[in-house]
Amino acid sequence: MAVSRKSTSKVVAVNWKTAGSPHELEPVDQLAHSIASDRPDLIPSVERIMVADLDGDARLRALTMFRDALHTPGDVNRDPRVAIATCQAESAAADGPS
Repeated sequence: MAVSRKSTSKVVAVNWKTAGSPHELEPVDQLAHSIASDRPDLIPSVERIMVADLDGDARLRALTMFRDALHTPGDVNRDPRVAIATCQAESAAADGPS
């Protein structure tokens, strides 16, 4: 008697909040997905960065700063508001005076 095998296709995440493989997401969404998957308690902090008034590069920098701060006791970027403000200031400085 033949044994039937179910297809085990991997589910692809449609955004950073959904379960599944993030390999088809943009780098910023992949990082957000990774943080949220490893530490679901940090989803509100990740969400704050993801919806902040930042361009794509600044958002990735803020998420990276936040993620790195999780492993460095006392790092002020553990507060997502600090990481966001830092990246907003960097973006404003890069744009130069108006």
